[in-house]
Amino acid sequence: MQVSAEQQLKKEIGFTVALALVVGTVIGSGVFVAPGAVLKEAGSSSMALLAWLLAGLLTMAGGLTIAEVSTQIFKTGGLYVYLEEVYGKTVGYLSGWMQTVIYSPAVIGALGLYMGSLVAGLFKWSEQWNIWIGIGTVVFLAVVNSLGTRFGGILQTVLTVAKLIPIALIVVFGIWQGEAPVLGGESGFSGGGNLGGAILACLFAYDGWIIVGTVAGEMKNPAKLLPKVIFAGLALATAVYLLVNVALFDVLSPEKVATLGANAGGSAAEILFGEIGGKLITVGIIVSIFATLNGMILGSSRIPFAMAERGQLPFSKFLSRVHPISRVPVVAIACQVMIAIGLMLVSNPDKLAQISVFAIFIFYILAFFAVFILRRRNRGIKRPYNVPLYPWIPVLAILGSSFVVVSTLLTQPRDSLMAIGIMVIGLPILWWLERKNKH
Repeated sequence: MQVSAEQQLKKEIGFTVALALVVGTVIGSGVFVAPGAVLKEAGSSSMALLAWLLAGLLTMAGGLTIAEVSTQIFKTGGLYVYLEEVYGKTVGYLSGWMQTVIYSPAVIGALGLYMGSLVAGLFKWSEQWNIWIGIGTVVFLAVVNSLGTRFGGILQTVLTVAKLIPIALIVVFGIWQGEAPVLGGESGFSGGGNLGGAILACLFAYDGWIIVGTVAGEMKNPAKLLPKVIFAGLALATAVYLLVNVALFDVLSPEKVATLGANAGGSAAEILFGEIGGKLITVGIIVSIFATLNGMILGSSRIPFAMAERGQLPFSKFLSRVHPISRVPVVAIACQVMIAIGLMLVSNPDKLAQISVFAIFIFYILAFFAVFILRRRNRGIKRPYNVPLYPWIPVLAILGSSFVVVSTLLTQPRDSLMAIGIMVIGLPILWWLERKNKH
């Protein structure tokens, strides 16, 4: 009997690596650069902390809901596979198409360029090195992940631990030595008090957790592992975001955090640890981005691989190949990295990533609603995991994602329509491939 490419994937991912994938992907550069932006929207430190907490709870609701869906669909591909299994080929294809051609490569490209800029700045190199450092980093991580899931997983675990060290130092010493009032401090910017806008900014910082579902086919026991990993990872990420904000407010005061913006973390580190503190926090951000980048390359490549398994991409036979030794989808990894490098060279990946986030949250809504469909479809069948407080947790997840979609559509209509346009372009390709496969 012929073994499918997906069955050839090696099941090497355990709890530690999966947890590192969630935490490493969610806690990126946003933990250092987002507090100021959120505070400006919120208007006060109390409202900002409330926004981080509510956004964390909304994300947790989404994670717990997806856990029930994912434990009934043990396949590689994550969101793409969930939607295909529940809604059919076309809806699943559109989500996979968006993630393959824009979302994942744009995020990888943006992280690579940002990292190149930070590394060049740290060593006082000229700006022309930014893009080459970024490309070199992306290629290096692609090679590491092509050697096997175990190597990429070990690197992800080490990087996640490493990125938490500078965060822990700022939290512990900031809360211990800081003297500024944490609660009730005003941002000093007019137009604050927008709790909805603050929550929206926080939700974008929490995004990326669902990437763990893309490697479910390589997990040792996904039925038990996925719910635990998603809950633990998002709980840890929420705690980290809250504690970092408390430490920054305690050391700098809320008004200074809002004024300094992305530089607030470095300024707090200089106050706490002296001149070397600024460099320490820069290294911490670099490590943080490196871990997020590794997690994206590890997880995102499984989406075109899963699509190629179903013949839904051009050159599907090529893209669905699994290396006979490392047993990872090396061609799919190369595909994602090549698109990312192309975006790094000719476009603005940050803008493309923002555009694609709108479309991703549309698919999040469908994925959360899928829990109701699966319960009706599989009535009477015992489930490995049940989302707690059903149906309120899934409803909360749907409302949170709907808030992101509607807010983005109202504030950025042009970018939102562009995202829909890119998504629709994939349909003629699907129809052409289906016609070709029939013949």
